[in-house]
Amino acid sequence: MLGTYVLSAGYYDTYYLKAQQVRTLLRQDYEQAFARVDVVAMPTSPLPPFALGEKTDDPLAMYLADIFTVSANLAGLPAVSMPCGVAETPNGATLPLGVQLTGRAFDESTLLRAAGAFEQATSWHSLQPPAIAGTGAS
Repeated sequence: MLGTYVLSAGYYDTYYLKAQQVRTLLRQDYEQAFARVDVVAMPTSPLPPFALGEKTDDPLAMYLADIFTVSANLAGLPAVSMPCGVAETPNGATLPLGVQLTGRAFDESTLLRAAGAFEQATSWHSLQPPAIAGTGAS
């Protein structure tokens, strides 16, 4: 809805065109990387994990927690996020860390083979989270 309004209200050059230019630059950066590698690996989040509900009063922190996952979507590339470690919170809880693999456009098979190889070489995917008090989860 908002996108339609922006285009119809004469803001094409101000918003849409700029967004398309940024998208093109992102895509070119990935293409340069794919000239040297099969997949790009990066953290899923730039922040260590936080407890459920901890950041609800800080929308910027919540937005920034997802910032690394946005580029694949903007560039139209396949990506997969998977567990790759754990971090301990200040109160002693152990929470998962993630790694995201991004692949070439229309080359999901290479991306999924890389993700499968990572799972075969590590055991992070088999860890079970601790029970959450009061939910009956185990």
